Amino acid sequence: MTRQAGRRDGLDEQAVLLVAGLADLAVHTLGSAVGTLRGLLRRSDSAELAAQAENELTARGRLALDRYAAVPPAHLEILARHAQSRKAADGI
Repeated sequence: MTRQAGRRDGLDEQAVLLVAGLADLAVHTLGSAVGTLRGLLRRSDSAELAAQAENELTARGRLALDRYAAVPPAHLEILARHAQSRKAADGI
């Protein structure tokens, strides 16, 4: 009975340490992001930088949609078109 209680306390402690580590990482990352944002706002070319970021995000979005939304043509359809063009070229 005491062995199971000790194991349970160990798991609880491990969970608390894991959550504390994740919280520390989140705070550190957020602090770093805020510092970077402040540095960007101090720049004199912030409007140009924002326009470049918008263009880059638009291009990335276009690439992502092309990659995942476009359905490639069916393999047999490609072969049929190729055979049809060969027949037309040979005059058959």
